Amino acid sequence: MEIRKLIGDDLVSLAVLYKQFWDEVSSLEKMRTTFQRLKRNPNYLFLVAEQQNRLVGSAMGIICEELYGDCKPFMVVEDVIVDKHHRRLGIASSLMKELERCASENNCNYIIFVTESERTEAHRFYESLGYKSDAYKGFKKRLGDQFHLPRSVSSHEIGVKS
Repeated sequence: MEIRKLIGDDLVSLAVLYKQFWDEVSSLEKMRTTFQRLKRNPNYLFLVAEQQNRLVGSAMGIICEELYGDCKPFMVVEDVIVDKHHRRLGIASSLMKELERCASENNCNYIIFVTESERTEAHRFYESLGYKSDAYKGFKKRLGDQFHLPRSVSSHEIGVKS
């Protein structure tokens, strides 16, 4: 398995992974436009896991600046996903470890992310990597009419519908 940066040619495979996980169709046109813009921003890190020339996982890290204390940056992690046929093989761990390495390299003070409260298996995974949730509580507010959904949904779902 290889962990590397996302390239434009990966977007079709990435859209398939997103569809598998969130059961929503992504707009490839919007994905391409957004990726072209964001890949020029060094604070956005898009990683993929590739196995036998197949994209089997992905994660995104965003380095954010801080204005208090020593003004050290922090990283927000989003969109950690692994193909359902490749789970429990260390792929997500490898993606997270690479994000942690990049965060350290960029002098980040900490990494934060949210996951759905019902994803208890994901909670155990993140705890196995040393992440703690017991001292924190996450909040999220959906904006706009299109997000008035009857169930609790992930921030990952925002903006991926065509």
